[in-house]
Amino acid sequence: MNRNDVEFNAEGTTLRGWLYRPAGDGPVPGVVMAHGFSAVKEMYLDSFAEVFAEAGLAALVFDNRNFGASDGEPRYEIDPWAQVRDYRHAITYLQTMPGIDRDRIGVWGSSYSGAHVIVLGAIDKRIKAVVSQVPLISGSQNARRLIRPDFWGGLRAALDGDREARFAGKEPGMIPVVAEDPLGTAVLPTPDSWQWFTETGKTRAPSWHNAVTLRSVEMFLEYEPGSYIGRVSPTPLMLVVAVNDVLTVSDLAIDAYERAREPKKLVLLPGGHFDAYVGPDFELSSGEARDWLVQHLMR
Repeated sequence: MNRNDVEFNAEGTTLRGWLYRPAGDGPVPGVVMAHGFSAVKEMYLDSFAEVFAEAGLAALVFDNRNFGASDGEPRYEIDPWAQVRDYRHAITYLQTMPGIDRDRIGVWGSSYSGAHVIVLGAIDKRIKAVVSQVPLISGSQNARRLIRPDFWGGLRAALDGDREARFAGKEPGMIPVVAEDPLGTAVLPTPDSWQWFTETGKTRAPSWHNAVTLRSVEMFLEYEPGSYIGRVSPTPLMLVVAVNDVLTVSDLAIDAYERAREPKKLVLLPGGHFDAYVGPDFELSSGEARDWLVQHLMR
C-alpha cells in the first residue's frame, strides 16, 4: 500500500487529498471518500482508507471545498449540493487514473457526507456500492432534535439578518461549529461534538477551524437527503448507525433504512456518533464497510 498527494479540478476549484493504492498490479476497484460537517481528512479518514487499501481497494480521500487543503471561497462555507457535485468530480478523476477499474467505483461517507453518499447512490449510477456511516437523514428534523424550541426565533432572526447583510455587500456571518457550553451558540451543540472536534483538531488536524458561515446553517436546514434513499436501489447500500447517536439521531437513520430497497444492510454500532472513528466501534464500522465494498466491487 502507498499514499500519494493528489489534486483535481472541480469545475474551476482545485480539490486536494490523498490517493491510497493497494499493493500489487491493477486494475483495482476504488472508493471515494470525504468527511462530514466542517471536518478535514486528517480526522481519521486515513484510518478507514488504510483498511480499504489493505483489502485491495484504491481509496481517494479529499477535503471538501472551502476546507483543509482544498481551495474554494468563501472559506468555511458548507453547501451540501456543492459537496455532492464534488464527489462526482472526484469519481470522474478516479476513473481517469491509471490502474483503476473505472467500472468498479464505490463511495463512503460519514455524518454529513454520509448523507451525501445516499444522494449520490440515487443519482449517479456509475457508483456500484455505497457505505453511509452515522448519516444525517433530514436537516429539518435533525435540527428540531438539536435546537431548543425557544432558540428558533433567535436563529431565524440571525439568518435573516445575515441575508440582508450579504445583500448589502458585507462578508458572510460566522457561527462556531462546537461550543463547550451545550447551551452556547454552535451548529453541533452536543458535548461529544465539542470533545471530539477540539481534541482531534489538536492531535491530528491543526487545519480544522471552529467556525462556518451562517449560510451553511440555512443550507443544512433545507437539506433532505433521506428523501433519496428509496432510489439508491439496485445499487447496494450499507447504513452504519450508532445506537447512542445524539447528533445524527439513530431513530431517523433506522426509519430511513426501512424505506431503502434491496440490496441493503444495516450495521448497528453500540456507541455514539464519534465512536465510529476510534476504538472498538472503529473496528466494527471499518471492517463492515470493507467487507461490503469488497463484496460488491471486487471481481
